[in-house]
Amino acid sequence: MSRLYKVDASAADIAAHFAADIPVPVGVPVDTVEGAPGLVVLEAHGRRRLKSMQWGFPRLTREMRLRGDAPGRLGLVADLTNPMWRQLVAEPRYRCLIPLTHFANPAGFAGSKTRTWFSMKGVPLVAWAGFCRNTPEFGPVFAGMTTVANDLIMPYNDRMPVLLFAEDYDRWLKGAIQDVIDFQYRPPIAPDRMTLTATDALWRSGTVPKQLQSQFAL
Repeated sequence: MSRLYKVDASAADIAAHFAADIPVPVGVPVDTVEGAPGLVVLEAHGRRRLKSMQWGFPRLTREMRLRGDAPGRLGLVADLTNPMWRQLVAEPRYRCLIPLTHFANPAGFAGSKTRTWFSMKGVPLVAWAGFCRNTPEFGPVFAGMTTVANDLIMPYNDRMPVLLFAEDYDRWLKGAIQDVIDFQYRPPIAPDRMTLTATDALWRSGTVPKQLQSQFAL
């Protein structure tokens, strides 16, 4: 799964969509990549809140410890049985919604890869199913759950975000562990419900694709 996404909306519009409060002013990043700040929606005591956290849980393997390395980042949740995620999966308090409008995958050859963006048709804002917690290493962090890619995305990547819509939000935030499993293993979004926008913007650039500028202005 790609490690690059956008949420093209104001903080006020995001909060309104998710019926969330904004307890502390937040900015909306141009791009979100692992290790950078991103926005998440949490629920506690019956109220949703929009907050900024860093994307990526700390990851420190035995080999990294032996070398004296600092923790790395892990921002994607693919294997729910991994001990790193087992407690998070079972506890609704560790779940969050990650606002999202576009996510990207690289296309082309090493050294000259470009950004190809994927979006939902007719749905200006969705959520990526996420997990979050406070960590000693990095403070508050989040990660997104992935599933098998649909046929539109498969040529670029064999994984894609688990995308949630308004009718899914409560079930994700409050459901049992079986609900989490069901979301990951339900059929992926049909390709004809999505759009693909190929660009010549370099993978590591911050260029907004011209084809998407009209959407970004909404």
